[in-house]
Amino acid sequence: MEDLMKIDLYELLNISIKAEEKEIKKAYRKKALSCHPDKNPDNPKAAELFQQLSKALEVLTDKAARTAYDKVLNARKAAHIRHRELDSKRKKFKEDLEAREKAAQEYEEKHSEENLQKEIERLRKEGSRLLEEEKERLQQEIMKEKSGRNSSNVMPRLKVKWKSHKGDETNGGYNQDVLEKLFSKYGKVICLLSSKKNGSAIIEFSSPAAAQQAFETEKGNPKNPLTLSYICGQPDYPSNSRFTSPHSVKGPAPEPSKDSALTSRDYESLVLMKLRQAEERKKLIQKMMEEED
Repeated sequence: MEDLMKIDLYELLNISIKAEEKEIKKAYRKKALSCHPDKNPDNPKAAELFQQLSKALEVLTDKAARTAYDKVLNARKAAHIRHRELDSKRKKFKEDLEAREKAAQEYEEKHSEENLQKEIERLRKEGSRLLEEEKERLQQEIMKEKSGRNSSNVMPRLKVKWKSHKGDETNGGYNQDVLEKLFSKYGKVICLLSSKKNGSAIIEFSSPAAAQQAFETEKGNPKNPLTLSYICGQPDYPSNSRFTSPHSVKGPAPEPSKDSALTSRDYESLVLMKLRQAEERKKLIQKMMEEED
């Protein structure tokens, strides 16, 4: 009977849900005759179908049984309708959600692309500005080289010493940041390397003037003073001579002469040369520190 409840008995007999008992019996006879097991020996499902027809006749011709069955059938149909409506609502909700997500994604992508474009434009402008600054700096260096102001290719290097006990994590109060802050005020520091042992470092300046001014002026912390000495690049003029740091020179920069104009390829070659020289100097200083240690 449990399996029978899953079948629509009215559809099984091909009759209306309001069919009278006479119509039910007539439909049963017609269908039972066509699917009787004796007439369908080769059909293994004929017996099962014939049994279902018999149960359908039994239920639908009994008033109480038919009423109970109709309630179950109507409840099942109502549930099916509800599920179908719910599925439709779920489908609509899913479609709306996907549409909103797609719109949000498209907006986010567009917004991100616009931001990216702005950043690229900013980098392009900053790159152009930095390139112009680098060109100007190189132009000035070339002018100095041509005028004989910077005839030596050796960058001035100073060795700095101070007192520091073994195992002192503060290195006598002179770490990398402290040293850079002390010496960068005299001019551009190209390289600053501290020894593996505490108490010493090597500093390379971009100009002899900056190195000489630091050599003459910087004493460090009075409680732990610094001792400075030249490794190379010491200028020819006396150590007590007074001069002006290039960073303090006021007035417009000298106009470059016509024969000092550089092409873009010349600038590119010079930039690459400067980068290689800086890397080689850093390796050389590191090697000197290791040999001394």
